[in-house]
Amino acid sequence: MQAMKFNILILVMFLLASCQTRSQKDVDTYKDVKLRIDSVIVNNNFNGVVLITKDTTKIYAKAKGYSDIETKKLMRLEDQFVIGSISKQITAVLILRQYEKGIIKLNDAIGQYLTGINQAWAEEVTIHQLLTHTHGIVTLNKPLEFKPGSNFHYSQLGYELLANILEKLSSKTFNELSTELFNKYGLINTFHPDNNGYGNLVKGYVEGENGKLKYCSNSLSNYVPAGSFISNVQDLSKWNQLLYSGQLVKKETLELMQIKYATRIHPIFDKVDYGYGLLFKDGEQHMQIGALGYSPGFVSACYFYPQLNMNVVVLENTANHLYKFRKTFKVHTEIMGLIKNECLILTP
Repeated sequence: MQAMKFNILILVMFLLASCQTRSQKDVDTYKDVKLRIDSVIVNNNFNGVVLITKDTTKIYAKAKGYSDIETKKLMRLEDQFVIGSISKQITAVLILRQYEKGIIKLNDAIGQYLTGINQAWAEEVTIHQLLTHTHGIVTLNKPLEFKPGSNFHYSQLGYELLANILEKLSSKTFNELSTELFNKYGLINTFHPDNNGYGNLVKGYVEGENGKLKYCSNSLSNYVPAGSFISNVQDLSKWNQLLYSGQLVKKETLELMQIKYATRIHPIFDKVDYGYGLLFKDGEQHMQIGALGYSPGFVSACYFYPQLNMNVVVLENTANHLYKFRKTFKVHTEIMGLIKNECLILTP
């Protein structure tokens, strides 16, 4: 019996050492990439947090600058940010979980649930079209901009209506529904802003006409389902791990999220395709997929790289160069480009 216990102990120690060796190998493999990321951050006066993970191994983590510029409070990895349009995939997951239960169909007309809309188009526009920005709704009391499904117009309102549908289905607030999801999966730093449970939200700043940063007081002014959830880099990395491993929705449903339904000329990416809350270049769903996010004072990116099983999360609380969004997101897209290049190296 003692010999058996000893052998088990040796086996456990071997497995632990093996895991540590693999983790260290992962970190060492990307040593050059890490140095280049350091250069991108320093050369662009970045103020925020970056986390890159492979599986659950931390490849790169850095907090730089201030969470409160006036008081010079240093940024921490645990700090929370408004995540902008990254919020849309959270709302999409909540809808798709109802679809998996058979409670809704994606081709259901929204008037079936939102009976208070006094427009004929409520019986034409579908849940699928809300998810893909192809519904044509401008405001609730006006005709559609185009025939449902015939065009694309990026819409925050569409995701607010998805939240309204979820509330009708459950008789719970969207705050309650999203909080239940976060609690179930251990996303302890992710919040609907009405929850008031967050304690580490940094201050957001925008560049003024004089080139100086000024505090932005309306960072939470967007529809929450479309752009105002609060989170941090650790939780967003965990969100990616949960989502792309098929834990938040079934793998068949995840495949639906990654189908090209519409194409847009994007202010940063040029031509980009839309799934359900997720963005990707044509044919690159299995190379780089995720979302950028902007809320006044907050500039974000959350992407997954399936070929490498890597997550890249970049959260910044200073929005510069708003006259040209490419420059606003320069650090985010350059870091994403470095990781994407690693995927291209692996591509035969």
